[in-house]
Amino acid sequence: MKRKNMIVTLVTFTMLLFLQACSTTYPHLQTVSKVDPHKYIGRWYEIARYDQFFERGCSNISATYTLREDKKIDLVNRCTLDDGTQKSAKGIAYAVDESFSKLKVSFFRPFYGDYQIIMLDEAYSYAVIGEPSREYFWILSRTKKLDPKTQNMILSKMKLFGYDPAKLIWPTHDE
Repeated sequence: MKRKNMIVTLVTFTMLLFLQACSTTYPHLQTVSKVDPHKYIGRWYEIARYDQFFERGCSNISATYTLREDKKIDLVNRCTLDDGTQKSAKGIAYAVDESFSKLKVSFFRPFYGDYQIIMLDEAYSYAVIGEPSREYFWILSRTKKLDPKTQNMILSKMKLFGYDPAKLIWPTHDE
């Protein structure tokens, strides 16, 4: 009976530690006030990002978003690996609220991650994506290159959102 009590105590303690870790709060990440999903869909090119294992060795990175009738978004991320082969990943996203600026994205259901649009051009020509822990960050553009003025403006605002521009990786795109 002692052994059983010890196991129950150990499991309970482990669960409490897990729940406490999951409830860690990060500073609020300000998103844009409203996103029109019909304007946001389409192809975006990755201009810069924080390092992530799932994108290492990639160039020519793009993401294509398609709005479904049920208001969810199908997405396909594509890239070219160092050896020239093409890699793609299919996912799904849904809006957390009516602003459509906070999404939950999954490539490995049932696990979803935060995708928050923190900057967006009025013409939907560029978007800046972050998430509350500040471990993920992307600069996206409708074109393979971002004009220097816009790029510098985004870089100058990164620290206001709690991001470090020195950590950015700049993937290449073939012409």
